Amino acid sequence: MTCAAFAAVAIAHGGAHQKPLQVDPDADWATRHMAEEHHIGNFDPTSFFTLHDYDDNGFWDKSEILKTYGMTDPSAKDTPQEKKDEIIREIMKLMDTNNNGIVEKEEWTAFTQERKGTLPDFQTGPGHHWDMEMEYEIHHWEKYHDENTKEEDLIHPEDIEHFRLHDEMEDEAERVAKLDKMSIVEQNIPAKFRKDV
Repeated sequence: MTCAAFAAVAIAHGGAHQKPLQVDPDADWATRHMAEEHHIGNFDPTSFFTLHDYDDNGFWDKSEILKTYGMTDPSAKDTPQEKKDEIIREIMKLMDTNNNGIVEKEEWTAFTQERKGTLPDFQTGPGHHWDMEMEYEIHHWEKYHDENTKEEDLIHPEDIEHFRLHDEMEDEAERVAKLDKMSIVEQNIPAKFRKDV
């Protein structure tokens, strides 16, 4: 990792440093999710719904449910499709009372407030749904590092993987920048139009 890259990352992570919230191990899944993923310890069902209505259209579709449970995060790449199907099936069975394939805000409200329901724990973790930086921040940096962390302290496998990804992104950005400067990119010319074929 370059010194400039470390400095940028250290500033970014050091500036937002916050210790994780402590949560009762017997807390329901939504409470643990809000504490671990959002650093929110006090919330109501309406705010939970709104926060996870990613496109702000008043309902959760299947992709939003999977995202909330972390099934679209790279860490879930080995989760079998059957497990993802189970999550959708169970959530719809609990809340989709009009059987239209989505969970509307009114259905959520009826489930959480009238029927006193809670989101099930499918044993898939806290529900990662941030970008690479934020996931590293909240699940690693905050637990093991702080604003006094030096480059030589970043020795955990999570640190090494995080900065490897930074290096890959930097290399890709440099490659694209070089291609952008070229007036003709030979690799982009179809073979049938090349003279050397």
